[in-house]
Amino acid sequence: MVTITKFIYGVTSLPGHMVQTLKQIPTGIEGLDGALNGGVPQGNVVLFTGSCGTGKTTVAMEYLIKGAKMGENGVFISVTEPTFKLLENMRRYEFFDEVLIDDNKIFLIDLLHIYRKMGLLDRERQITDIDALVLAFEDIVKALDIKRAVVDSITAVCNRLKEQSRIRDFIFNLVNIFTYNGATSIFISEISAGTSDYSVYGVEEAVADGIIVFDDLERRGDMMRTMQIIKMRGTQHSRAKYVMDLQSDGMVLAPLLKGGSD
Repeated sequence: MVTITKFIYGVTSLPGHMVQTLKQIPTGIEGLDGALNGGVPQGNVVLFTGSCGTGKTTVAMEYLIKGAKMGENGVFISVTEPTFKLLENMRRYEFFDEVLIDDNKIFLIDLLHIYRKMGLLDRERQITDIDALVLAFEDIVKALDIKRAVVDSITAVCNRLKEQSRIRDFIFNLVNIFTYNGATSIFISEISAGTSDYSVYGVEEAVADGIIVFDDLERRGDMMRTMQIIKMRGTQHSRAKYVMDLQSDGMVLAPLLKGGSD
């Protein structure tokens, strides 16, 4: 568990190296990189959106694991479940390498501990609290030299902000922090099954550089997971819907054959 000891004030303008055309960062997941025409542009914030059980968290963790093996430090900020439960769920996958956590290549941070240190567990967050929370995220990225980040979920972080203006300011500031520091990030959005929206508050999908939808599809009595890239700024990409299988060694994609759902 990482202890946050200080907050670093964020800079709103982009540094010179970020003004140039951004290079694409391979996710390390073969099928996904193929659909993305090579990877995600550096500094992009990508929204993984879908209902419960569609595979968002598992794919996000594989993204961190593959990045750590390529020398990029990663952080998983868990909001919806304790990190020990996350570990238990991930250990059944062959791609998951716990040594990377022991060697401080991947950091698992339970946001409840940050909330507790900031006194935010039992009351609605005020605007000054939102600022401090944003700076806590920046402190994590800077202090740990983070190049890949996952927030699971952005929906849960915003849940008690209540006012749309607060939610908008928080998400805008958070996106700026990750982008400015060159961290290529995934925000996980929890939505209800069957909805046509990509996020709960609408702000997430508006400011995200990319949107990848995870869904379930019933065909001939079987439930299949699917994945589709809706947008990704900075790269050409497939917009096809893929069948997604979460195997022990990671995510596998296959084209979704057209046909009836009976």
